[in-house]
Amino acid sequence: MVREGQRPLGTTVSGRLPDFPWDKLTSYAARAREHADGIVDLSVGTPVDPTPKVAQDALVAAADSPGYPVTIGKVETRQAIIDWMVRALGVTGVGLDGVLPVIGSKELIASLALHLGVGAGDLVVFPRLAYPTYEVGAALVGARSLAADSLTAIGPETPKILWINSPSNPTGKVLPADHLKKVVEWCRERGTILVSDECYIEMAWDADKQPISVLHPDVCGGSHEGILAVHSLSKRSNLAGYRCAFIAGDTALIGELLAVRKNLGLQMPNPQQLAMIAALGDDVHVADQHARYAARRAKLREALERAGFRIDDSEASLYLWATRDEDCWDTVAALAELGILVAPGAFYGAAGHQHVRVAFTATDERVDTAVRRLT
Repeated sequence: MVREGQRPLGTTVSGRLPDFPWDKLTSYAARAREHADGIVDLSVGTPVDPTPKVAQDALVAAADSPGYPVTIGKVETRQAIIDWMVRALGVTGVGLDGVLPVIGSKELIASLALHLGVGAGDLVVFPRLAYPTYEVGAALVGARSLAADSLTAIGPETPKILWINSPSNPTGKVLPADHLKKVVEWCRERGTILVSDECYIEMAWDADKQPISVLHPDVCGGSHEGILAVHSLSKRSNLAGYRCAFIAGDTALIGELLAVRKNLGLQMPNPQQLAMIAALGDDVHVADQHARYAARRAKLREALERAGFRIDDSEASLYLWATRDEDCWDTVAALAELGILVAPGAFYGAAGHQHVRVAFTATDERVDTAVRRLT
Protein backbone atom coordinates (compact mmCIF):
# COMPACT_ATOMS: atom_id res chain seq x y z
CA MET A 1 0.00 0.00 0.00
CA VAL A 2 1.24 3.47 -0.83
CA ARG A 3 0.95 6.13 1.87
CA GLU A 4 -0.23 9.63 1.09
CA GLY A 5 2.60 11.43 -0.67
CA GLN A 6 4.29 8.19 -1.65
CA ARG A 7 4.64 7.21 -5.28
CA PRO A 8 3.69 3.75 -6.50
CA LEU A 9 6.09 1.69 -8.54
CA GLY A 10 6.05 2.23 -12.28
CA THR A 11 3.77 1.03 -15.01
CA THR A 12 6.26 -0.31 -17.53
CA VAL A 13 5.90 -3.85 -18.86
CA SER A 14 8.42 -5.07 -16.30
CA GLY A 15 6.40 -3.43 -13.52
CA ARG A 16 9.58 -2.24 -11.87
CA LEU A 17 10.27 1.19 -13.32
CA PRO A 18 8.17 4.27 -14.08
CA ASP A 19 7.38 5.08 -17.68
CA PHE A 20 10.02 7.23 -19.35
CA PRO A 21 8.37 10.67 -19.12
CA TRP A 22 9.66 12.15 -22.37
CA ASP A 23 7.82 9.50 -24.37
CA LYS A 24 4.64 11.40 -23.48
CA LEU A 25 5.99 14.54 -25.16
CA THR A 26 6.39 12.97 -28.62
CA SER A 27 3.16 14.25 -30.17
CA TYR A 28 3.79 17.80 -28.90
CA ALA A 29 7.30 17.71 -30.33
CA ALA A 30 5.88 16.63 -33.68
CA ARG A 31 3.43 19.55 -33.61
CA ALA A 32 6.21 22.02 -32.76
CA ARG A 33 8.31 20.72 -35.65
CA GLU A 34 5.53 21.63 -38.07
CA HIS A 35 6.19 25.34 -37.49
CA ALA A 36 7.36 27.06 -40.67
CA ASP A 37 10.55 28.26 -38.98
CA GLY A 38 11.24 24.97 -37.19
CA ILE A 39 11.07 23.85 -33.62
CA VAL A 40 12.60 25.68 -30.66
CA ASP A 41 13.30 22.84 -28.25
CA LEU A 42 13.46 24.14 -24.69
CA SER A 43 12.34 20.87 -23.12
CA VAL A 44 15.68 19.27 -22.25
CA GLY A 45 18.69 20.96 -20.68
CA THR A 46 21.28 19.58 -23.05
CA PRO A 47 24.30 21.80 -23.85
CA VAL A 48 24.54 23.18 -27.39
CA ASP A 49 27.68 25.32 -27.12
CA PRO A 50 31.14 23.94 -27.96
CA THR A 51 33.05 21.79 -25.52
CA PRO A 52 35.88 23.96 -24.14
CA LYS A 53 39.08 23.62 -26.16
CA VAL A 54 41.08 22.90 -23.01
CA ALA A 55 39.02 19.74 -22.49
CA GLN A 56 39.12 18.76 -26.17
CA ASP A 57 42.90 19.12 -26.27
CA ALA A 58 43.30 17.01 -23.12
CA LEU A 59 41.09 14.28 -24.56
CA VAL A 60 43.02 14.20 -27.84
CA ALA A 61 46.36 14.06 -26.02
CA ALA A 62 45.13 11.08 -24.00
CA ALA A 63 43.72 9.18 -26.97
CA ASP A 64 46.48 6.52 -26.80
CA SER A 65 45.12 4.69 -23.75
CA PRO A 66 45.51 0.91 -24.18
CA GLY A 67 45.25 -0.16 -20.55
CA TYR A 68 42.26 -0.55 -18.25
CA PRO A 69 41.49 2.36 -15.92
CA VAL A 70 40.94 1.73 -12.23
CA THR A 71 37.52 2.22 -10.65
CA ILE A 72 38.78 4.62 -8.01
CA GLY A 73 40.15 6.91 -10.70
CA LYS A 74 43.55 8.45 -11.19
CA VAL A 75 45.14 10.23 -8.25
CA GLU A 76 45.46 13.32 -10.44
CA THR A 77 41.73 13.24 -11.24
CA ARG A 78 40.72 13.00 -7.61
CA GLN A 79 43.14 15.75 -6.64
CA ALA A 80 41.71 18.01 -9.34
CA ILE A 81 38.24 17.39 -7.89
CA ILE A 82 39.44 18.25 -4.39
CA ASP A 83 41.20 21.41 -5.58
CA TRP A 84 38.07 22.55 -7.43
CA MET A 85 35.82 21.93 -4.43
CA VAL A 86 38.09 24.06 -2.25
CA ARG A 87 38.41 26.85 -4.81
CA ALA A 88 34.86 27.00 -6.16
CA LEU A 89 32.74 25.79 -3.24
CA GLY A 90 34.76 26.46 -0.10
CA VAL A 91 34.55 22.75 0.77
CA THR A 92 37.42 21.59 2.95
CA GLY A 93 38.45 18.31 4.51
CA VAL A 94 37.90 16.05 1.48
CA GLY A 95 40.76 13.62 0.95
CA LEU A 96 41.68 11.36 -1.93
CA ASP A 97 39.59 8.55 -0.43
CA GLY A 98 36.56 10.83 -0.24
CA VAL A 99 35.99 11.34 -3.97
CA LEU A 100 35.07 8.96 -6.77
CA PRO A 101 34.86 9.88 -10.49
CA VAL A 102 31.89 8.26 -12.24
CA ILE A 103 30.46 7.86 -15.72
CA GLY A 104 27.77 10.54 -15.69
CA SER A 105 25.68 11.67 -12.75
CA LYS A 106 22.45 10.10 -14.03
CA GLU A 107 23.99 6.62 -14.04
CA LEU A 108 25.21 7.24 -10.52
CA ILE A 109 21.88 8.59 -9.23
CA ALA A 110 19.91 5.72 -10.77
CA SER A 111 22.18 3.05 -9.27
CA LEU A 112 23.08 4.64 -5.94
CA ALA A 113 20.37 2.92 -3.88
CA LEU A 114 21.36 -0.44 -5.33
CA HIS A 115 25.06 0.12 -4.69
CA LEU A 116 24.44 1.27 -1.10
CA GLY A 117 22.43 -1.82 -0.23
CA VAL A 118 18.94 -0.32 -0.13
CA GLY A 119 16.40 -3.09 -0.57
CA ALA A 120 12.75 -3.99 -0.89
CA GLY A 121 10.58 -2.24 1.66
CA ASP A 122 13.17 0.41 2.54
CA LEU A 123 12.18 4.05 2.20
CA VAL A 124 13.82 6.59 -0.12
CA VAL A 125 12.75 10.24 0.21
CA PHE A 126 13.16 13.00 -2.36
CA PRO A 127 11.60 16.45 -2.99
CA ARG A 128 7.97 16.83 -4.11
CA LEU A 129 9.28 18.39 -7.31
CA ALA A 130 12.26 16.32 -8.33
CA TYR A 131 14.46 14.88 -11.03
CA PRO A 132 12.63 11.61 -11.92
CA THR A 133 15.75 9.46 -11.60
CA TYR A 134 15.62 9.56 -7.79
CA GLU A 135 12.38 7.59 -8.02
CA VAL A 136 13.82 5.30 -10.67
CA GLY A 137 16.70 4.36 -8.36
CA ALA A 138 14.28 3.49 -5.57
CA ALA A 139 12.02 1.49 -7.88
CA LEU A 140 14.97 -0.45 -9.26
CA VAL A 141 15.59 -2.05 -5.85
CA GLY A 142 11.93 -2.38 -4.89
CA ALA A 143 12.14 0.36 -2.27
CA ARG A 144 9.22 2.60 -1.35
CA SER A 145 9.51 6.27 -2.26
CA LEU A 146 8.10 9.34 -0.58
CA ALA A 147 7.98 12.83 -2.07
CA ALA A 148 8.30 15.33 0.79
CA ASP A 149 9.67 18.84 1.19
CA SER A 150 9.63 19.05 4.99
CA LEU A 151 11.17 16.73 7.53
CA THR A 152 7.93 16.59 9.50
CA ALA A 153 6.13 15.22 6.43
CA ILE A 154 8.33 12.13 6.53
CA GLY A 155 6.74 10.96 9.76
CA PRO A 156 8.26 8.56 12.30
CA GLU A 157 9.86 6.21 9.78
CA THR A 158 13.59 6.38 9.12
CA PRO A 159 14.52 6.61 5.44
CA LYS A 160 17.54 4.75 4.14
CA ILE A 161 18.33 7.64 1.78
CA LEU A 162 17.16 11.24 1.78
CA TRP A 163 17.78 13.14 -1.47
CA ILE A 164 18.03 16.91 -1.60
CA ASN A 165 18.64 18.98 -4.72
CA SER A 166 19.90 22.54 -4.56
CA PRO A 167 19.80 24.28 -6.98
CA SER A 168 16.67 22.35 -7.89
CA ASN A 169 15.81 20.68 -11.13
CA PRO A 170 13.13 21.63 -12.21
CA THR A 171 12.37 24.74 -10.11
CA GLY A 172 15.78 26.41 -9.75
CA LYS A 173 15.11 26.90 -6.04
CA VAL A 174 18.15 27.34 -3.77
CA LEU A 175 18.06 25.91 -0.25
CA PRO A 176 19.65 28.19 2.39
CA ALA A 177 22.50 27.02 4.60
CA ASP A 178 20.35 27.01 7.75
CA HIS A 179 17.86 24.62 6.17
CA LEU A 180 20.61 22.33 4.89
CA LYS A 181 22.18 22.27 8.34
CA LYS A 182 18.89 21.12 9.89
CA VAL A 183 18.61 18.35 7.30
CA VAL A 184 22.15 17.20 8.06
CA GLU A 185 21.40 17.06 11.79
CA TRP A 186 18.08 15.25 11.24
CA CYS A 187 19.71 12.58 9.07
CA ARG A 188 22.60 12.05 11.47
CA GLU A 189 20.25 11.57 14.39
CA ARG A 190 18.47 8.78 12.49
CA GLY A 191 21.33 7.19 10.59
CA THR A 192 19.84 8.23 7.24
CA ILE A 193 22.22 8.67 4.31
CA LEU A 194 21.90 12.23 3.01
CA VAL A 195 22.67 12.63 -0.70
CA SER A 196 22.80 16.12 -2.19
CA ASP A 197 22.48 16.55 -5.95
CA GLU A 198 24.53 19.68 -6.63
CA CYS A 199 24.93 19.43 -10.39
CA TYR A 200 23.79 23.03 -10.97
CA ILE A 201 25.70 24.64 -8.12
CA GLU A 202 27.70 26.98 -10.41
CA MET A 203 24.62 28.10 -12.34
CA ALA A 204 23.23 30.75 -9.98
CA TRP A 205 21.52 33.99 -11.09
CA ASP A 206 20.36 35.70 -7.88
CA ALA A 207 23.15 37.38 -5.93
CA ASP A 208 21.10 37.12 -2.74
CA LYS A 209 20.56 33.36 -3.07
CA GLN A 210 23.89 31.74 -3.79
CA PRO A 211 23.93 27.93 -3.54
CA ILE A 212 26.07 26.26 -0.88
CA SER A 213 27.31 22.69 -0.85
CA VAL A 214 26.10 20.32 1.83
CA LEU A 215 29.80 19.50 2.36
CA HIS A 216 30.62 23.12 3.25
CA PRO A 217 31.79 23.42 6.88
CA ASP A 218 29.03 25.95 7.62
CA VAL A 219 26.50 23.23 6.79
CA CYS A 220 28.10 19.96 7.90
CA GLY A 221 30.13 21.28 10.83
CA GLY A 222 33.40 20.18 9.28
CA SER A 223 32.42 16.48 9.24
CA HIS A 224 31.21 14.63 6.16
CA GLU A 225 29.81 11.69 8.13
CA GLY A 226 26.67 10.31 6.50
CA ILE A 227 26.75 12.79 3.62
CA LEU A 228 27.38 12.45 -0.12
CA ALA A 229 27.34 15.16 -2.79
CA VAL A 230 26.89 14.50 -6.51
CA HIS A 231 28.48 16.79 -9.13
CA SER A 232 28.57 16.88 -12.91
CA LEU A 233 30.65 18.64 -15.55
CA SER A 234 27.90 18.32 -18.18
CA LYS A 235 26.38 21.76 -17.69
CA ARG A 236 29.27 23.85 -16.31
CA SER A 237 31.71 22.66 -19.01
CA ASN A 238 29.49 21.39 -21.86
CA LEU A 239 30.80 17.88 -21.23
CA ALA A 240 27.49 16.00 -21.40
CA GLY A 241 28.88 13.89 -24.24
CA TYR A 242 31.98 13.01 -22.20
CA ARG A 243 29.95 11.66 -19.22
CA CYS A 244 32.16 13.23 -16.56
CA ALA A 245 30.85 13.37 -12.99
CA PHE A 246 31.88 12.53 -9.46
CA ILE A 247 30.59 11.87 -5.97
CA ALA A 248 32.28 13.08 -2.78
CA GLY A 249 31.79 12.96 0.96
CA ASP A 250 31.80 10.33 3.70
CA THR A 251 34.86 8.13 3.16
CA ALA A 252 33.07 5.03 4.49
CA LEU A 253 30.21 5.48 2.02
CA ILE A 254 32.63 6.23 -0.83
CA GLY A 255 34.49 3.05 0.12
CA GLU A 256 31.27 1.05 -0.01
CA LEU A 257 30.46 2.44 -3.45
CA LEU A 258 33.99 1.71 -4.61
CA ALA A 259 33.82 -1.92 -3.46
CA VAL A 260 30.58 -2.51 -5.37
CA ARG A 261 31.67 -0.65 -8.48
CA LYS A 262 34.97 -2.59 -8.59
CA ASN A 263 33.01 -5.82 -8.78
CA LEU A 264 30.80 -4.41 -11.53
CA GLY A 265 33.74 -3.07 -13.53
CA LEU A 266 32.43 0.49 -13.54
CA GLN A 267 35.39 2.63 -14.59
CA MET A 268 35.70 6.10 -16.04
CA PRO A 269 37.89 5.92 -19.19
CA ASN A 270 41.35 7.46 -18.80
CA PRO A 271 40.93 9.98 -21.65
CA GLN A 272 37.79 11.38 -20.01
CA GLN A 273 39.62 11.64 -16.72
CA LEU A 274 42.31 13.77 -18.34
CA ALA A 275 39.65 15.98 -19.91
CA MET A 276 38.00 16.27 -16.52
CA ILE A 277 41.25 17.41 -14.91
CA ALA A 278 41.69 20.09 -17.58
CA ALA A 279 38.10 21.33 -17.28
CA LEU A 280 38.14 21.49 -13.48
CA GLY A 281 41.38 23.45 -13.57
CA ASP A 282 40.08 26.16 -15.91
CA ASP A 283 37.64 28.76 -14.59
CA VAL A 284 37.60 30.99 -17.70
CA HIS A 285 35.34 28.78 -19.82
CA VAL A 286 32.90 28.41 -16.90
CA ALA A 287 32.56 32.19 -16.56
CA ASP A 288 32.09 32.55 -20.33
CA GLN A 289 29.38 29.89 -20.40
CA HIS A 290 27.67 31.41 -17.36
CA ALA A 291 27.49 34.74 -19.21
CA ARG A 292 25.94 33.08 -22.28
CA TYR A 293 23.28 31.41 -20.19
CA ALA A 294 22.59 34.60 -18.23
CA ALA A 295 21.87 36.49 -21.46
CA ARG A 296 19.58 33.76 -22.81
CA ARG A 297 17.79 33.48 -19.48
CA ALA A 298 17.12 37.22 -19.32
CA LYS A 299 15.64 37.28 -22.84
CA LEU A 300 13.39 34.29 -22.26
CA ARG A 301 12.24 35.45 -18.84
CA GLU A 302 11.19 38.85 -20.17
CA ALA A 303 9.40 37.29 -23.14
CA LEU A 304 7.55 34.77 -20.98
CA GLU A 305 6.44 37.43 -18.53
CA ARG A 306 5.23 39.65 -21.38
CA ALA A 307 3.27 36.63 -22.66
CA GLY A 308 1.42 36.33 -19.35
CA PHE A 309 3.58 33.83 -17.49
CA ARG A 310 4.72 34.08 -13.89
CA ILE A 311 8.22 32.83 -13.11
CA ASP A 312 8.50 31.11 -9.73
CA ASP A 313 11.79 30.35 -7.94
CA SER A 314 14.30 30.00 -10.84
CA GLU A 315 17.13 31.49 -8.76
CA ALA A 316 19.64 29.04 -10.21
CA SER A 317 19.97 26.02 -12.57
CA LEU A 318 19.37 26.18 -16.33
CA TYR A 319 15.59 26.45 -16.28
CA LEU A 320 12.72 28.88 -15.80
CA TRP A 321 9.81 27.47 -13.76
CA ALA A 322 6.88 29.14 -15.49
CA THR A 323 3.11 29.10 -15.04
CA ARG A 324 -0.10 30.66 -16.30
CA ASP A 325 -2.07 28.91 -13.52
CA GLU A 326 -3.47 26.36 -15.95
CA ASP A 327 -2.92 22.64 -16.46
CA CYS A 328 0.68 22.14 -17.58
CA TRP A 329 -0.36 20.06 -20.60
CA ASP A 330 -2.54 22.92 -21.82
CA THR A 331 0.52 25.17 -21.62
CA VAL A 332 2.66 22.59 -23.44
CA ALA A 333 0.05 22.34 -26.21
CA ALA A 334 -0.29 26.13 -26.58
CA LEU A 335 3.47 26.62 -26.85
CA ALA A 336 3.76 23.71 -29.30
CA GLU A 337 1.40 25.66 -31.59
CA LEU A 338 4.08 28.37 -31.58
CA GLY A 339 6.74 25.79 -32.41
CA ILE A 340 8.16 25.91 -28.86
CA LEU A 341 8.61 22.68 -26.91
CA VAL A 342 8.83 22.78 -23.10
CA ALA A 343 8.65 20.14 -20.36
CA PRO A 344 5.40 19.78 -18.39
CA GLY A 345 5.83 20.25 -14.66
CA ALA A 346 3.96 16.99 -14.03
CA PHE A 347 7.09 15.13 -15.18
CA TYR A 348 8.66 16.14 -11.86
CA GLY A 349 5.79 15.35 -9.52
CA ALA A 350 2.11 16.09 -8.98
CA ALA A 351 3.00 19.43 -7.38
CA GLY A 352 4.15 20.67 -10.80
CA HIS A 353 0.83 20.19 -12.57
CA GLN A 354 0.41 23.93 -13.29
CA HIS A 355 3.99 24.73 -14.28
CA VAL A 356 6.28 24.09 -17.22
CA ARG A 357 10.07 23.88 -17.20
CA VAL A 358 11.68 26.09 -19.83
CA ALA A 359 15.35 25.38 -20.54
CA PHE A 360 17.59 28.17 -21.80
CA THR A 361 20.20 25.81 -23.22
CA ALA A 362 19.26 26.51 -26.84
CA THR A 363 21.44 28.52 -29.21
CA ASP A 364 21.22 32.30 -29.30
CA GLU A 365 19.42 32.07 -32.65
CA ARG A 366 16.77 29.64 -31.31
CA VAL A 367 16.31 31.66 -28.11
CA ASP A 368 15.80 34.83 -30.18
CA THR A 369 13.30 32.92 -32.32
CA ALA A 370 11.36 31.85 -29.22
CA VAL A 371 11.32 35.43 -27.97
CA ARG A 372 9.85 36.67 -31.25
CA ARG A 373 7.15 34.00 -31.20
CA LEU A 374 6.20 34.72 -27.59
CA THR A 375 6.01 38.48 -27.98
